[in-house]
Amino acid sequence: MNLTWKPDKISKIPAYIQIIDYVKSKIESGEWCIGDKIPPQRELAEQFLVNRSTVVSAINELIAGGMLEGRGCKGTVIINNTWSLLTSRSYGYWNSYIEGGLHMPNQQMIRDIVRIKHSKDIVRLGTGELSPALYPKERISEIIKNALPKINSLGYEEPKGMLHLRIQVSHYLKGIGVNVSPDCIMIVSGGIQALQLIAMGILPKDTNIYLEEPSYMFSLNILQSTGMSMVGLNMDNEGLVINELIKSSNVKGNSMLYTIPTFHNPTGILMSEQRRKDLMNANQQFRIPIIEDDIYREIWFDEPPPKPLKSLDNNGDVLYIGSISKTLSSGMRIGWIVGPEQVINRLADIKMQTDYGASSFSQWIVAECMVSGFYNEYTGEIRAELRKRRDICLECLERYFKNIATWNVPKGGYYIWLKVEKNIAIKEIFNRALDKGILLKPGNVYQRKDNKYLRISYSYANLNELEDSLKKLADVIKVSN
Repeated sequence: MNLTWKPDKISKIPAYIQIIDYVKSKIESGEWCIGDKIPPQRELAEQFLVNRSTVVSAINELIAGGMLEGRGCKGTVIINNTWSLLTSRSYGYWNSYIEGGLHMPNQQMIRDIVRIKHSKDIVRLGTGELSPALYPKERISEIIKNALPKINSLGYEEPKGMLHLRIQVSHYLKGIGVNVSPDCIMIVSGGIQALQLIAMGILPKDTNIYLEEPSYMFSLNILQSTGMSMVGLNMDNEGLVINELIKSSNVKGNSMLYTIPTFHNPTGILMSEQRRKDLMNANQQFRIPIIEDDIYREIWFDEPPPKPLKSLDNNGDVLYIGSISKTLSSGMRIGWIVGPEQVINRLADIKMQTDYGASSFSQWIVAECMVSGFYNEYTGEIRAELRKRRDICLECLERYFKNIATWNVPKGGYYIWLKVEKNIAIKEIFNRALDKGILLKPGNVYQRKDNKYLRISYSYANLNELEDSLKKLADVIKVSN
């Protein structure tokens, strides 16, 4: 195959999408035939003058679409030439069902990131997940070995989750000032499911959801899909600005506050102890339910964060969400909701109607991690490792970004909130970084307006990748118009 075409690097269309369209056009026109083997990824990257990761993303998309097939050492082969028929065909009534579905599709940028992030040779500089290198394989194997004799069944658990695990979570919560019985705790399949259950189970369609802006919640469509409105509130270096909430004319009727007070996602801001007290005192007057998302609590670096809002809750106003996803394992899909018993009963009923409970095996493993003391030990190790990574990031920012960006110094969590000072579109930075094999998380997915921010994560990439990718990112910003 003689390739003279090159992606247009000035175009707003990402290079990998241009490559996809080019390959499709060659196959659809009959120039490339079924059974033909396309050149190796490295050769394509050289001929297209792009990073190999860009070619990998394009090839993976074409394989997923059924046009190509990877055959290991035999290379990648064309197996289908009917793409044009498939993409132009009317799917009849299914299109109307898809378009009329209750749940809104995710932002296109988020869908692109999800599709690309598992490509080889991609450095994930925005991922909110622990690095696979930090997974304690040997010790988890030992935990599983110890748990197996205790497991008599892997059937469905109680609607609220395994009692054994809820007892352990209750003990854990007492250590951070939240004194609740296992009856007021429900095990969920991660924090996102907790939010889905709350949206489906206890909030009317016209509810106004107040939240910090920016916020992780703006990158999801969980609440909007159920007919709720999102009302962004400003933050300062102590967290949510309470006066904005108090002054809002809509703090009445169907309203709720969603907040991430501890190592906020994406800004990393830690709400001060006094601000937490002020918020709970203010809520004594306007009395709206509060969802406290506290999944980053254990990722502190210098000193433990203030106790949760839930620890100050004397009226049952706070629904508290916790999880092991940021400390132990995102893939185990185990978290919890804490709240008044009648609310937990309602949510448990809905959970049983949707998935019949979180994984029994995962619940056993997490319970054993807590009973054995391993969970506390391991979170200490993760804190030390992430603090080292944070410090390396800060050193790199000081070295490479001093005149082109500003940033916060997080006291915990996964993220640095980086503001690009140059007059350049974040989407352009995203595309140019992707061409260099760096996958970013643009800040505008976390708020409703364009901005100059990037969420930089130090939790996933390895130490060498962190420094190398940050230097490359600085070069991208410096040379961009």
